[in-house]
This record gives sequence, C-alpha cells and structure tokens, in this order.
Amino acid sequence: MGLGGCILLIGAGAILAFATDWHLDSVNVGLVGWIMMIVGVIGVFVYASVIRRRRMVVPPTTTVVSDDERHL
Repeated sequence: MGLGGCILLIGAGAILAFATDWHLDSVNVGLVGWIMMIVGVIGVFVYASVIRRRRMVVPPTTTVVSDDERHL
C-alpha cells in the first residue's frame, strides 16, 4: 500500500468516525472509522521508514594505491 492509500484510509476513517450518524445494528461505524485511521497512520510510518532505507546513500569505496604499486 502506497502513501496515497494510507492517506485515503485516514480520510475515509475520519469521515466514518466524525462526519456520519449512521447506526447499524451489527457494526459500530465510528469504531470502524477509528480502526481505518489507525491502520492508515501505521501505514504512513511504515512507508516512510521503507523510503528512508531506500534513499540511504552509501559512500563509494576508494582504493588507496601506494607509489610503489603505480610504477609497476
């Protein structure tokens, strides 16, 4: 799930939790909204940590050549 999916989960969860007044007998819509928001926030943190690892710069290795090896 990418960053857009996480933001979509947070937005849809906020709408369900705060902006609806639906009352279903078998489902607590507010709780479903909170769960969606929590999953979205966890997804944002996981996505950010994965991107941070991918963008880590590894310095190039250098080889030191002594003067004796250059003249061979």
